[in-house]
Amino acid sequence: MALINVTGFAYTHDPTIVKENGLYYRFQTGPGLPILSSKDLKHWDLAGRIFNKNPEWTGQKIPGSKDFWAPEVVFRNGQWRVYYSVSTFGKNLSAIGLVTCDSITRALNEDAQGMGKVWQDKGPVIFSSAKDDFNAIDPAFFSDAQGNDRLLFGSFWGGLQMINLNKEGFLQEGAILKPVASRIPYSSCPEKSADFGNPSIEANPIEGGFIFPHQGYYYLFASYDFCCRGTASTYHIVVGRSENPEGPFLDKDDVDMLQGGGSLLRDGFSFERWAGPGHNSVFKDDDERTYMVYHAYDRQNEGKPNLMIEELFWQDGWPTLS
Repeated sequence: MALINVTGFAYTHDPTIVKENGLYYRFQTGPGLPILSSKDLKHWDLAGRIFNKNPEWTGQKIPGSKDFWAPEVVFRNGQWRVYYSVSTFGKNLSAIGLVTCDSITRALNEDAQGMGKVWQDKGPVIFSSAKDDFNAIDPAFFSDAQGNDRLLFGSFWGGLQMINLNKEGFLQEGAILKPVASRIPYSSCPEKSADFGNPSIEANPIEGGFIFPHQGYYYLFASYDFCCRGTASTYHIVVGRSENPEGPFLDKDDVDMLQGGGSLLRDGFSFERWAGPGHNSVFKDDDERTYMVYHAYDRQNEGKPNLMIEELFWQDGWPTLS
């Protein structure tokens, strides 16, 4: 087990890591979308926040929303894009917003010097409401081998969905949602099974999707079961893969993730100390070493959520953490 011993500001939910100018930057759930920095992936310091004040549209469209969740960070077409979740717990009146800048380092420096905000909020990308059978949170961006951009997202309700983006990072004109993973099995027909409906919050515990292309496959990671319950959290990370960027994503037993499939990659029984590992992203460093980044709850520290960085290896075409 190649688990990095992190120090400093380790408190986190839904972390993701990128690198710019030799520095690692971690984005995570929290007020104003916190940004942490590190020189070595081990020691982390709070570097700043994207927002000093929430964009007006977030409170107007999603009443009661406060802290933003589960940011996704990607460098695309000469700019950093941060997709972020706007919601309230247990409801699918939600949105995914987009904020951009040309340099994380410059944005942090100029903001600290009071020179004005470099980050530019672009507004909402997609909404969901109580009438929808999906939840517009937990964004994850990826490009396929042909350079087509997609946004993966979803939590509970209709599970994980995928939709095409244009080159500006917004929804492609005419794009339609494509379901890719659910704990409530879909039928094999294009239409959802007749009894699917709009489930309760407990009915379809899947969220935190992430797609990582590797050697001809697209690997879909997801978190099953429940987070945010301290050491009682039952989060665990599963994976499936497909040669097609839109799936179907099959696990090691060839079970479709739309039918509840998913091969276990990490769970709370793997550790004595850490409970409920989940909401992962995957980060590839300059030296080609690959890491799975996620949070888990500390049984030795009142169940607080902690940053976990674990080297990811590949064996027989599948990711492994051993």
